[in-house]
Amino acid sequence: MFSHIMIGTNDLERAKSFYDKLLGTLGIAPAVVDRHRIFYRSKTGTFAVSLPINGEPATFANGGTVGFAANSPEEADAWHATGVAAGGKSCEDPPGIRAMGDVKLYLAYLRDPDGNKLCVMHRMPKV
Repeated sequence: MFSHIMIGTNDLERAKSFYDKLLGTLGIAPAVVDRHRIFYRSKTGTFAVSLPINGEPATFANGGTVGFAANSPEEADAWHATGVAAGGKSCEDPPGIRAMGDVKLYLAYLRDPDGNKLCVMHRMPKV
């Protein structure tokens, strides 16, 4: 359904440093820089961060969350720990399993240095 997701930043160098580390835990290569934007590409889509082209400050979406896929709970924990160490702030409940009926998800949440809410999710195998 989606070709890409783009969020805003007020400091492109800080965002690149943060996301290079954070997304590196998921096996994503460092960003490609294109003027006022950075791009992270994978076989499942593109994530981008941009300085606002209208010159106004970037703001985060109240109620919005960008979700990333993890291959395991350990990868999700590494993502979360790396994000916090790189300047993000943990939010929501601590990383762990959330049950939705018979579906179990391993989730971790944080906010990037600009306040954008991020999540990493691993679908737990059914037992």
